[in-house]
Parts: sequence; structure tokens; C-alpha cells
Amino acid sequence: MIDRPVGALVSNWSTSPAPKHMTLEGRYCRLEPLNAEKHAALLFNAFEGQDHLYDYLPAGPFHSAAQYHRWVKEVTADESNLFFVVYDTAKQAYLGVLSYLRIAPAAGSIEVGNINFSAGMQRSPVSTEAIYLTMQWAFEAGYRRFEWKCNALNRPSRQAAQRLGFSYEGVFRQALVVKGRNRDTAWFAMIDTEWPALKEAYRVWLDPTNFNAEGQQRERLGDLTGLVRVTGDPSL
Repeated sequence: MIDRPVGALVSNWSTSPAPKHMTLEGRYCRLEPLNAEKHAALLFNAFEGQDHLYDYLPAGPFHSAAQYHRWVKEVTADESNLFFVVYDTAKQAYLGVLSYLRIAPAAGSIEVGNINFSAGMQRSPVSTEAIYLTMQWAFEAGYRRFEWKCNALNRPSRQAAQRLGFSYEGVFRQALVVKGRNRDTAWFAMIDTEWPALKEAYRVWLDPTNFNAEGQQRERLGDLTGLVRVTGDPSL
């Protein structure tokens, strides 16, 4: 018998459920299933004049509400992804989109992506909580791995991944051609054994007492999640 290393047994493993159209409620925001008739015109207005937000996304920028409406119809018809719209409960406005993709229930792996947050919700508890809600659902549904990927040249996205608690896993060279340009893809992920500590970091950071009267944070999320991350991004 040849002694070869093999992976650890995964006890009591069963396939994770595929995400369905659902609403995820938080303190600062609500994630609703994206719908062209209900949300497209409002989102087009929220993103208007911010073409740079599409630099690293596979579609856009969009220069008419009809064009954006068509895109929403197309992506919501694709059952391999599940798109959400982000509703800011304080501003009572729809200000961003994101989705689950690369959904692999048999492997217990799922990715958050297609993230586009308007200026009205960037660098706020709303944007952080929106990502947190997708994490929370995935791990509580039994997923083992939660992924984040981005264009390797997208430094803000790489910084966001690290702040949010994703561990850096490397770069896939010449992974895609997007809008006629090469894309090297940086990979990040968190796993289920890290989730309890990451969830506690988010609980502390998202608590209203973590913000002063001017809305400035007392504890930095990156400091809290940095205690859990396995690997940091060497490019940062």
C-alpha cells in the first residue's frame, strides 16, 4: 500500500442549497431581488455621471435608462447568477447592485460579485453591510467557501477584499478577455471555519456605538478582520 496524502474527510457533508429569490434584511440596508421594471430606472439615475464605476465590470457604462433596463432584464434572466439591489433604509433609495455567482452547491462554494455601488453608498456602513448580508446567508445555508475575485489591476477592490476579511489566494494570469482587454484575476476567499470570528468582527463594526456623532468609525473593520485573515495581499 502506497502512503499518499489525501484530503481530510468532510464529516456529515450535504449539498448546500442554491440561493433563491429572497430579501435579506440588515440594520442599514435591505437586499431585494433585482427587477428591471421596479429598479432599473432608479438605479440608472443613481449611477448617472459615474462612468468610472464600470471600468472593471463586464458591462457598461450605460448612457440611457433603456439601455440599463435591457441589461437588468438580461442578467436577471440568467439563472446561473442571482442579482440583488441594495436599498439604503436611511436614504430610502436604491443605490447599488451585487450578485451571487459561480454558485456550486455540491462543492459548498459561492462567490459575491458584479458589485456596483454608487457614490451615495460607498465608504459607508451600507456598502459593508450589503456584503456582510450575502456572507451571512451563505455560511448559515451551509456553504464552506465564500469567494471574491477582481481584476488584478483593480486596487480598490483588492483593498476592499482585504478589509472585508477575505484571504488572498493568488492571481490567475490571462484569465479573461473583458471589453477587448486582458484581465488577470486576483482571487480571495474566506471559509466556514473563519466565519464565527469574522461574524463577530462585523457585529462589533456594524454596531451603531462604533460610530461617533459625525459618523466616523471608532474601530476599523480591517483591524478586526485582520485578526482572522490567513494571508494578506502582497500588492497592498
